[in-house]
Amino acid sequence: MLTVAVIFGGRSAEHEVSLVSARCLIAALDPARFKIVPVGITPEGRWVMPRDLDTALRDGLAGVACEPVALFPDPTRPGFVVGDGARQVPVDCAFPVLHGPYGEDGTIQGVFELAGLPYAGAGVAASAVGMDKEFMKSLFAQAGLPQVDYLVARDRGDDIDGVLGDVENAFPYPVFVKPVNLGSSVGIAKAHDGDELRRALVGAFAFDRKVIVEAFVDAREIECGVLGNARPEVSALAEVVPANEFYDYEAKYTEGMMSFVIPAGISAAQTTEVRRLAAEAFLAIDCAGFARCDFFVERSGGRVIVNEINTIPGMTDMSAFPKVWEASGVPYAVLAERIVELAMERHSLLSRLRTSRD
Repeated sequence: MLTVAVIFGGRSAEHEVSLVSARCLIAALDPARFKIVPVGITPEGRWVMPRDLDTALRDGLAGVACEPVALFPDPTRPGFVVGDGARQVPVDCAFPVLHGPYGEDGTIQGVFELAGLPYAGAGVAASAVGMDKEFMKSLFAQAGLPQVDYLVARDRGDDIDGVLGDVENAFPYPVFVKPVNLGSSVGIAKAHDGDELRRALVGAFAFDRKVIVEAFVDAREIECGVLGNARPEVSALAEVVPANEFYDYEAKYTEGMMSFVIPAGISAAQTTEVRRLAAEAFLAIDCAGFARCDFFVERSGGRVIVNEINTIPGMTDMSAFPKVWEASGVPYAVLAERIVELAMERHSLLSRLRTSRD
């Protein structure tokens, strides 16, 4: 039996989504094969072990009794110390279901590396690149992947008028405005005119020092899952059908506000192209374990465009990632087990690399 630490919550605007992902993941992991060690990270950044996991995942960490917990800094004995440090909990693998900064951006992955603890998902560099849309798009461009036109404004939250002018000189309305380092559509807005653009920029800069503005493309939104390490496999495709004007936070996480069409109703040639580009995007950032890739397929012309890659996709019952794999013949329980296996496989490979000249 493997002991898996499921890390959830986090110091991020996506904290609540992480709780739901963790609840679904823990329910899916076979208790005959996996012993779960729940580790929550509060919105303030404290690491805790809740005494009532069900309540913590349903109502939040603030409403339950918790013990402080810390990662044990000894690669020869990976695990956690609980309470006053007298109790150590050995762990075979960490499974972070943290969305956004301080969890999906390479920071916690670096902590796992220092502690010698195998972990699910992408490594430090791929996680950082996958979180930062500017860096991600740069690597996609280097790999020759098709993308929408965009511009990035850095540290210009006090120069909204200047950014607005740059955007209007570059693109016609509408445009999409996004914080560079957030997911789950947090802080994203579609701006149809100058007033909306101003509000969108102010809102996005409240979440991040870097903001990306993308040209609008009239397209269908397609998502797929990727699973693997050096030889990634790609799932069936889903078309996103939001109730709102675009696929925003409300549409993603409110029952009845969006639906998926699986398989996506695009042509066989477009399906092949999406799957090819998904594997290329995964490899372009040196991803590992699992990811979700998002695409646009133009309504006029049918061109396939890479939107982004998400290195810790949502794992909720409403999320696309488990749904597309289920449609591919991989139910949630098997998917979760496979992600843990990939984590152990990658750690085994990396542990054989030399760390000295002797």
